[in-house]
Amino acid sequence: MFLSTTLLSLLLLSTMTSLLGTALLALALSGPTLAFLHIRSESSHTSITGSALLQKVTDTCRAVAKADGHEFKPTGSSPEELVQACLGPTATGEVSGAKFHSALRQIYSQNGLVDRDFVNSARHHFNSEAFLEGRGLILEGMAAIKANIHENNFQAARETLGRILHTLQDFYAHSNWVELGYTDPYINLIRPDHQLENLADVTTATCSDCASGSCPNPILSDILKKKKLTSGYIGIFSSFKPQGKCSHGGAADLTSTAVPRGGISKDERRADNVAFHNAAVTLATAASLQLLEDIRSAAGDRDFLRMMGIARSSVVCFVIDTTGSMSDDIDEARAVVYELIDSKKGTQDEPSEYILVPFNDPDFGPVIRTTDPDVMKREISKLEASGGGDVPEMCLSGLHLALTHAPSSSHIYVFTDATAKDIDLKDTINALTRTTKSTVMFFGTFIGVRRRRSLRAASFEDYKDLALASGGQAIQVSKEQLPQATDIILDTSTSALVTVLQRARSPGKQETFSFVIDESLKNITVYITGKSITFTLTNPAGVSQSQNEASGKLGTLQTVGNLWRIRLYAAKQTGTWNININSKEPYTLKITGQSTITFIYDFVESFKGPHPGYAVLSGHPQAGQPATLMLSVMGRKGPSSLTIGEVGLVTVSSPETVSNSTTTDMGNGDILVTVDAVPEGEFVVILSGTDKLSNSEFQRQSTTQMSVSKVNIQVVVDNSMEPGKAFMLPFSVMTQGSGGKYSIGAKNNRNFEMSFPNSLTLIPEQYVNATLTITPPANTPSGTDVTLTIEAKSSNGLDSNYAVLRLSVLTKITDFVPPLCEVVSVQAADCPHNVSQCGPFKWELWAKLTDGNGTGIETVSLRQGNGSLTYTSLSAPVIQANYTASCCSQIVELVAVDKVGNVGKFYHSIVQIPDSVPPLCEVVSVQAADCPQDVSQCGPFKWELWAKLTDGNGTGIETVSLRQGNGSLTYTSLSAPVIQANYTASCCSQIVELVAADKAGNVGKCYHSIERSAGPPALTLSPPLWLCLLVSAFITRF
Repeated sequence: MFLSTTLLSLLLLSTMTSLLGTALLALALSGPTLAFLHIRSESSHTSITGSALLQKVTDTCRAVAKADGHEFKPTGSSPEELVQACLGPTATGEVSGAKFHSALRQIYSQNGLVDRDFVNSARHHFNSEAFLEGRGLILEGMAAIKANIHENNFQAARETLGRILHTLQDFYAHSNWVELGYTDPYINLIRPDHQLENLADVTTATCSDCASGSCPNPILSDILKKKKLTSGYIGIFSSFKPQGKCSHGGAADLTSTAVPRGGISKDERRADNVAFHNAAVTLATAASLQLLEDIRSAAGDRDFLRMMGIARSSVVCFVIDTTGSMSDDIDEARAVVYELIDSKKGTQDEPSEYILVPFNDPDFGPVIRTTDPDVMKREISKLEASGGGDVPEMCLSGLHLALTHAPSSSHIYVFTDATAKDIDLKDTINALTRTTKSTVMFFGTFIGVRRRRSLRAASFEDYKDLALASGGQAIQVSKEQLPQATDIILDTSTSALVTVLQRARSPGKQETFSFVIDESLKNITVYITGKSITFTLTNPAGVSQSQNEASGKLGTLQTVGNLWRIRLYAAKQTGTWNININSKEPYTLKITGQSTITFIYDFVESFKGPHPGYAVLSGHPQAGQPATLMLSVMGRKGPSSLTIGEVGLVTVSSPETVSNSTTTDMGNGDILVTVDAVPEGEFVVILSGTDKLSNSEFQRQSTTQMSVSKVNIQVVVDNSMEPGKAFMLPFSVMTQGSGGKYSIGAKNNRNFEMSFPNSLTLIPEQYVNATLTITPPANTPSGTDVTLTIEAKSSNGLDSNYAVLRLSVLTKITDFVPPLCEVVSVQAADCPHNVSQCGPFKWELWAKLTDGNGTGIETVSLRQGNGSLTYTSLSAPVIQANYTASCCSQIVELVAVDKVGNVGKFYHSIVQIPDSVPPLCEVVSVQAADCPQDVSQCGPFKWELWAKLTDGNGTGIETVSLRQGNGSLTYTSLSAPVIQANYTASCCSQIVELVAADKAGNVGKCYHSIERSAGPPALTLSPPLWLCLLVSAFITRF
């Protein structure tokens, strides 16, 4: 593991000199690695991962822009500007970089968690010569990532990517690859069709003793000479290692005190290892790029960018009751989907994905996902109202499917006219909304709101609770009023949506709420839900508008059912606004707008060990101790355009209690927040500051409510599941409160068979271990992700906590060989040597693509080339591919991916490299034996010379001539690759010089003489073939 740090340095990407490269790097480095110690360094896992990710995103964005026919040219360095440039210039409107930030943070977090969850696992770090095991982790992870992307399970792919990048990078820090002198990454680590070679066995000594612990290179000379691969042994709890083996080194490694002492780790830069450390960082970055390129090639450019969070707007998800009484509601849902698609098309507000989940009773699902708006229209047009029976329906089961299939920060809209039959899922739904930070909005068309018949009976109040906890709203209207209420869907299904303020009061009372409007906010909307409400909205100048003014001085007012919607005019006034609300009934208040000034956050906990750091919490923060958050702020021109004021936790539903915090500025918009006194009950995160671009104060609030718990659940996922096989998942539960029996619940979104204990008896401050077993059916497609929620609740129901996990199902892979490409023919003879004259000419390539005995080729695509590619059926054992292009486009790269993600690439170029090599002359034979030594007697005698003239891979020989000699020269066709030349002359003419000029003007000269000094008669020259290229130069052809 490289030095555990937050990646804040730009050193590693000094080669990325473009505006985008520099800007993207700044963005990457702004995201903390939550499992790393926060020290500035350019050589941490975060820096290496960020460097590779951002470079690959840059390459991919540029390729997509080129394919779409536009220039990739960011207007600045902020995340918003970079993402907008990647999405293309045709889409207008605000675009947020929050999804990109979140994707990077997920990868960084999982990368760092390897140091916490697998600190003593040799294979996760390539320690103790665990090369085969470490490579196995990487290959299995790559296969899972490709399968996850194929099934649109991007979060599962990101989490696995973070973990395997850590392992891959550790190879270069912990092995002797660098010391062996290699300057390229070990490609065999990510190629399943290659074997690991020359591994040192366990009995082979590898290191010399280093008493000082800081020797530059303790690897034995014999190991270096034989190129044996080894890595350092490490012992966190024991000093044992095989005799003569290298240690990892460092204070936490107990084996480093056993002979041979010292260590070969290159995690940190020290005075004795600067060159090796720098080389390891360079190689780890290059290796990460290779792995990412393989995944990009398998996934395709657009899906690779989707995995990285490069998308226009949040995903829009509809959960629709299809029971018999819902016919009108379905019609309205269909109409609003049509309007949403048609009105947002071609803008940055166009949803990046659509999800539809119907539910009935007892059935619910299936989940329909698509990025194609026309497909969404077709699917929702198929919905029909039927069935049902008793009033409660399976609403929460449908919502559960939506939350577990939609990506984080999605907007989910639920249409129903009935309460929930499956109210037992309420805690699971709350856990999922808190984990995903998705917002849920209910549209209830109840004829009448029934009161609870018992504590377990459901009511519309449950929908209100769930909506509020997620940052959404529960809107109650009649079926006739529903079309007027759905405008809120168009408001909220938008890019760069932020929450300025959200509060709830139950019971209601008169209260004034203040909020700050900044210059960047657009489309500001105030929502109030409740009954018997009066309110007055007042701007900073004292101008007011009440609930009775439909078109007042501040905005337009719409009322429908229990919803009041006020859209402020575009010419709003910045500063502090107030809204006074008076009602004895429960009510909610929410104020939103569009702005690229926003923040993302995670509750984290610290962990100890050789590489201490912070890990993202899955579940409630712990009660009785300070809460810690890692927060990233984004401004219109990046974090440098903001000044951060206060960060705190504030209650939403009770009289406002603000818990202020202490903050540590980590740089580049990252803030470590510690809150000593956490509010009781549900709370959200609030942030205030100043936008330097407009010098106006801003206010933002998180949407998802959170609370603390004395219960803690610990669970770690390391492997993928295999179809048809039971998967054992150990977990531990502990309470800091009163002990006793705690109920255990578990739910997965695939309805896979599970077994687990229904309860555990806890003793305060002690973890109790248990195991959950889950079995995917044998026919589960590879790449399926499973969202598993585990809950623990006290017997009195007053305290509970949860853990949400994403598991992947991966079919065992036996196909490790990538597709092959064989060029059949290339016709490029018409292409002129002068590229400036290429316009009217074309060239063609024919190739055969095969996958041997593998799974079969699934996709064939162009990675480089502006021509047209056609190919025969992919189901055929041999695929015939044809590529046709202008002679101006001289390079083609084909990518063939088989059904398990193996990537085969083929590159061909017709670029005519300038021919600077002259023709060659090879003398085959000389017959001059008849020539007398006395030249005065030469008259009746002749001699001959035979030679071969070639131009190698050059432009071809154009002329052959005599420069010296009075004999006769003949030669075979100049178009032949080898020209046979014959020279015959009188023995009186004893010198010959041949000149061969190629089509590029290179000249080769061949000189031969039969002149002899006095002495015995000359022998016929019969040496080995004599290469008599004596002079070569560029000259004007003649």
